[in-house]
Amino acid sequence: MWLPWARCQDGESSGPDQDREKRWAELFDQLDLNKDGRIDIRELRTGLAGRGLSRGSLERGAELEGKIVEAGDTNQDGVLDFEEFTQYLRAHEKQLKLMFRSLDRNNDGKIDVAEIQHCLRSIGVNISLEDATRILLSMDKDGTMTIDWNEWRDYFLFNPITNMEEVARYWKRSMMLDIGEQLTVPDEFTEEEKKSGYVWRQLMAGALAGSVSRTGTAPLDRIKVFRQVHGSTDFKGNVLNSFQYMLKEGGLQSMWRGNGINVLKIAPETAIKFTAYEQIKSMMRGGSETRSLRVHERFVAGSLAGAMAQTAIYPMEVLKTRLTLRKTGQYSGIADCAKQILQREGVAAFYKGYVPNLLSIVPYAGIDLAVYETLKFAWLNRNIGLADPGVMVLVGCGAVSSTCGQLASYPLALIRTRMQAQASVKGAPKLSMLALFRNIVTKEGIAGLYRGISPNLLKVVPAVSVSYVAYEYTRIMLGVDIEGRREGKGKG
Repeated sequence: MWLPWARCQDGESSGPDQDREKRWAELFDQLDLNKDGRIDIRELRTGLAGRGLSRGSLERGAELEGKIVEAGDTNQDGVLDFEEFTQYLRAHEKQLKLMFRSLDRNNDGKIDVAEIQHCLRSIGVNISLEDATRILLSMDKDGTMTIDWNEWRDYFLFNPITNMEEVARYWKRSMMLDIGEQLTVPDEFTEEEKKSGYVWRQLMAGALAGSVSRTGTAPLDRIKVFRQVHGSTDFKGNVLNSFQYMLKEGGLQSMWRGNGINVLKIAPETAIKFTAYEQIKSMMRGGSETRSLRVHERFVAGSLAGAMAQTAIYPMEVLKTRLTLRKTGQYSGIADCAKQILQREGVAAFYKGYVPNLLSIVPYAGIDLAVYETLKFAWLNRNIGLADPGVMVLVGCGAVSSTCGQLASYPLALIRTRMQAQASVKGAPKLSMLALFRNIVTKEGIAGLYRGISPNLLKVVPAVSVSYVAYEYTRIMLGVDIEGRREGKGKG
């Protein structure tokens, strides 16, 4: 965000008081739309929007403007007069100057990439040299690959970000988007967040949002599973025909069969996956806790964490498939289903399809991470002057990358589901993974590996939408901010 109307002459540190007051007076006059000598939240929002404030910041509605008014409104009348306005700017510039000096380790009046990286690592936020360079480029307007005081002040003067940690956190995947398949592992948290219990509030918010999302899209998920298992025989029609078939067989409530266990497995999967991810990252860093993991290391850590979580909760996956496919009256509940499987098929039945499930984690995690990184850098390259991508850009990138990961791993997911369901399908041969793959390709062609993909794609948009809305409400209740900061607690 470049503010030409906030620029000083080159070489001045904070500007002579007279010039600064004149500049602030001109700015106040521009923001005071009704010329009543006061600026309210509406005028502030309109004025900042007309002066190039990043779209992402404006998407948070009155949050930014409210913070500015709250910080400067000394008489608590809900508006800013000129004295309060200049008092706010004076205090904010002072804070920015202190931040600038703390970053400028060699006291040369400029901030370089190494100083940005050192600052973030000192507060527990590991960041690569490439990401630190992109942060610098978003503020460097004269092409010197450094940030001087003018660039620093102009960038942050009316920006909701108050320190470098928050800039880095915009692109950290701290929001758990759940599209009904594998959960996204949140990126790194600071030591302060881990000790305060913030991390688990964040994970809990994501788990609760995932529960609401999965329940809302359960009918589409059940249609997907039916078409994966019975697609070549009973479900050759379209999604609507499949929906009508299930309604006729068990009524409207049957559309939510298997959803209970699908929701129950979110909590243990999230806890195990995140804990394993943190431990694996710690092992990869060795003795250097401040070292930032490279993309391929994050991919390996995420894949291994996913494999551990899936190994631990896999029996619940089998139960979910069997309960989803059950006919009316077949099982009385989760415990009855587990009991019948154990009695008829033994303990090994709870790990049918485990190998293709494990193999599907690698393409899912790899494609998901690669697409997210690609979209992230594409956005940053197109919006060099902006640090805040906005909530909807982050949600969109997460949804697209997760969907691409799903598509890449879908054939293995289909084989896994058929292997899980084999004992429940009368007359079905008990085939191995490779034999089942050859059988599907021979009888149904390559398209057979993608049966059920249409309802799976149909549920992406509603799943992400419901998950995001539910996350918004749960994070407010639990005190979690969307960018990974504590609600209502600024950082200077």
